[in-house]
Amino acid sequence: MGRDVVRYISLTKGVGRHRERLASFEEALRDAKIAQYNLVHVSSIFPPHCSLLPISKGVQRLKPGQVVHCVIARCETDENHRLVVSSIGVSIPKDRSQYGYLSEHHAYGETEKKAEDYAEDLAASMLATTLGIDFNAETSWDEQREIWRISGKIVKTTNVTQSAIGAAGKWTSVVAAAVLIP
Repeated sequence: MGRDVVRYISLTKGVGRHRERLASFEEALRDAKIAQYNLVHVSSIFPPHCSLLPISKGVQRLKPGQVVHCVIARCETDENHRLVVSSIGVSIPKDRSQYGYLSEHHAYGETEKKAEDYAEDLAASMLATTLGIDFNAETSWDEQREIWRISGKIVKTTNVTQSAIGAAGKWTSVVAAAVLIP
């Protein structure tokens, strides 16, 4: 990508199951439609003037074997009935010339709803502190959203989240990713 600033980000998720740990992860990447790329983990900035693009359109801009940068959350288990979850949160500022944030979260035993709320909250709180919006970690998620909405500085939060329950005799992997599309 060189000096080019990313113009699109595609959110995706997947789950995989296999008796081998690595193969389980590969299956999760296939389910997320990103297994055919050389993935490079990057930090969590949503570039200025960047747009969200559905993964079906994002992968049309990529070639198999291409080095693709992404923010990825991954969780796996080989324990029967163990809940795993991975989530990417997104927070986009109203002023699109400013950068936003992506957050990555993974956990055991946490519901999909709790993980997606946490990931969005984390991304929004990182953006809020950058924009000078008061942030109090003690207030509830709904109270924070109201503060951000009233400030008019955060325009959108969203997430992509995948959970799964472990199966006997197999590894279960979940991935959530924000794929940076040149």
